[in-house]
Amino acid sequence: MRLDLHMHTTFSDGLRAPEEVVEMAVAGGLDVISITDHDNTGGVAPALRAAGDRIRVIPGVEMSARWRGESIHVLGYFVDPASTRLMDHYRELHARRHTRMRRIVERLAAQGVRLPLENVGDQRASGAVPYTRPHLARALVQAGYATSVGDAFARYIGADCPAYVLVESPTPEEVIDTITAAGGVAVWAHPPLHQIDALLPLMIGAGLRGMEAYRPWSPTVRDAVRARARAAGLFVTGGSDWHGRDRDAELGDFHVTESDVSEFLEAGRAGRW
Repeated sequence: MRLDLHMHTTFSDGLRAPEEVVEMAVAGGLDVISITDHDNTGGVAPALRAAGDRIRVIPGVEMSARWRGESIHVLGYFVDPASTRLMDHYRELHARRHTRMRRIVERLAAQGVRLPLENVGDQRASGAVPYTRPHLARALVQAGYATSVGDAFARYIGADCPAYVLVESPTPEEVIDTITAAGGVAVWAHPPLHQIDALLPLMIGAGLRGMEAYRPWSPTVRDAVRARARAAGLFVTGGSDWHGRDRDAELGDFHVTESDVSEFLEAGRAGRW
């Protein structure tokens, strides 16, 4: 069994619709995927419909948090996509992201970069998709202010740029609690090694079940994260973190096996999956 448990669609900052992602995953020989859009589960239902009996789709989400000024992402697997707790969380966070994007656009205008907020919104699949900086970066490229998404971040909207505005984010404990309340299993996404020792006890206390160790990163980092997870009694997961960008590999080029993530699958089978 070939699995890829981390991918994004146009329901957040991915470039392909859920139906397209499913087709590409099937073509890539994958047996199980998870749609894990940022703070949004809207892409799960269309992916499930497109999948039919050709491929298994695990409902997922990648939720944003902040700890000591640093960004933390927590994956929620086997969630109920229509959970009231999730919907309430999205509604509040999306409102914050809308306010933040408006402020960034205002700061850009003060620098002579005049880009209507509507142009940024046009980069989203629908109004239900939260504003993200990649949406703004693509709008800047389209308007001729930047030569590429990377250029837009480097010159205009990166964390060190004058137009940058920090979005107010929940704590890791809050997002783990929301995932659990939605019937899901919480997994720390791409955990930075320098954060693990200080943050892991806090996250375990909140209900963390696993860590993402298998990714397209170096074997040294992979083995270090896997060892930390095992020592803490957590299972490991893996995925490509695919967005459909030019630099991303084809779906299926990276995958994990059933034996790699057997404890994770057991956790899912104990629930609704």
